[in-house]
Amino acid sequence: MILDQFSLAGTVALVTGGSRGLGQAYAVALAEAGADVAVLGVSEPTETLARITALGRRALDVRCDLGAVAPEDLDAVVARVVAELGSLDVLVNNAGIIRRAPAVDVTPDDWRAVLQVNLDALFQLSQSAGRVMLTAGRGRIVNVASMLSFQGGVNVPAYTASKHAVAGLTQALANEWAGRGVNVNAVAPGYVATDNTAPLRADPDRERAIVERIPAGRWGTPDDVAGAVVFLASDAARYVHGTVLAVDGGWLAR
Repeated sequence: MILDQFSLAGTVALVTGGSRGLGQAYAVALAEAGADVAVLGVSEPTETLARITALGRRALDVRCDLGAVAPEDLDAVVARVVAELGSLDVLVNNAGIIRRAPAVDVTPDDWRAVLQVNLDALFQLSQSAGRVMLTAGRGRIVNVASMLSFQGGVNVPAYTASKHAVAGLTQALANEWAGRGVNVNAVAPGYVATDNTAPLRADPDRERAIVERIPAGRWGTPDDVAGAVVFLASDAARYVHGTVLAVDGGWLAR
């Protein structure tokens, strides 16, 4: 049955930045599909863990600051997930930060901070998880890209650079790992109401211009994107490799 292909029963997922917003929606949706879920972040994801366990799934709190992490620390994260939950079948690289400033005013520290979380840590965690998945001969990695994987944006050069790189890295890893049973894809959320987009929604002129361009006529919600993540994590996407799936209310079609 086709719906069986969307089931994640018996799998273990690791979601970064899963304490709120998009990451929380992804973690809960994966649990709803049947996965046990480890949630990585800098603070205790109390609500996310409660929602996962309420579904009868196992939940694991993994504390890690991706802004100040070494590759060997991420090896330890993956080893812990495997030791405590039994495997690692799905990695969702959701964590990300944004620093807004005109390009001429971006500081070296801000540039490095954004690239460290959004790109360096994402690659290093994918390496760590990839070693486990390649050994097992199966696995799913879902990166979180952005509309700014396709466009330039305004006053967010470091974020744009990182998200363009995520799209390219998704394809590069897919080229290497597709033939070995590991699917690497990405979702690119459109304009979704989260903490990261709060400054845009607080600017009446910018908010109006954004909504007027979205064919769906509204900002997205985290739940609007969660189904795409479940799809890419499931056997229904077994022949999908290196894709950046836009979930944007039609933004890119406009």
